[in-house]
Amino acid sequence: MSHSPLLNLPGPPPEVLDDIAAALGRARDFVTAYDPELVVIFAPDHYNGFFYRLMPPFCISTAASGVGDYGSHAGPLDVPADLASRCAEAVLDAGVDVAISAGIEVDHGTVQPLQILFGDAAARPVIPIFINSVATPLGPLHRSRALGRAVGEFLAGLDERVLVIGSGGLSHDPPVPTLATAPPAALERIVEGRPMTPEQRMARQSAVIAAAESFARGEGGLQPLNPDWDRRLLDIFDQNRLAELDGWTNESITAEAGNSAHEIRTWVAAFSALATQGDYRTGHHFYRAAPELIAGFAVRTAVPDDTRERTGVPS
Repeated sequence: MSHSPLLNLPGPPPEVLDDIAAALGRARDFVTAYDPELVVIFAPDHYNGFFYRLMPPFCISTAASGVGDYGSHAGPLDVPADLASRCAEAVLDAGVDVAISAGIEVDHGTVQPLQILFGDAAARPVIPIFINSVATPLGPLHRSRALGRAVGEFLAGLDERVLVIGSGGLSHDPPVPTLATAPPAALERIVEGRPMTPEQRMARQSAVIAAAESFARGEGGLQPLNPDWDRRLLDIFDQNRLAELDGWTNESITAEAGNSAHEIRTWVAAFSALATQGDYRTGHHFYRAAPELIAGFAVRTAVPDDTRERTGVPS
């Protein structure tokens, strides 16, 4: 599923929010019916927990807290430390280099889906897995697929109902600072991770709202959304053609879909984890090009082909 700080902020028209809320509600019903005992979420970070002073491509958290950006959950998550450590060991044994954090802060990219699906981000045991999707240089997509495969193989050995979430927007290019473009104050933050004051957070929220309003009017200079690209990507996920993504270069993703479209890595990892169990089928096919959120916004659910027979989980 996609995420957006603008879901929690004033500005987007009610029709847009109602349409997306209905899709998220169907996803919530799907999750409620499944009643997972463990959640694994692949998510990006937006310079709230990871910074250029040390930017791993992947990180598995054995303890995590929400930073509370954009009105999202602030405070500890229920992370099973021993299980998260075992997951990290299994991923390393599978040949995927992954960092470990025993106390990372996660932002809306991680906690918003948990809040939407469970009402409380700390309601279920969760293993947060960070995938760098913003800070260049970025690794190739096939490494995200390898990460997902290694995690999926580990999860297959557990005697638990596990929900895997990929949290990320599709085509979108919001005003995120980079090493090449950030002014001095922002540069210090994205490199050193200086904590933001309440006043700075409010200023950033106001800037995001203004940028979205401008973008929705066709102004502001941000790269347009690319619904055709988004639908091609969703078709690949729906048809379990994940290996095709190995040929997608970072340069082409940026050129066609924007700098933040690299958040699709979280979807790649999540579907790769599921694909370790064989063929799957997707349901709840929702997509909306939402300039009011500066994002191609999508929701999918997916289950192994034999899940209906084994558990009665709806598609």
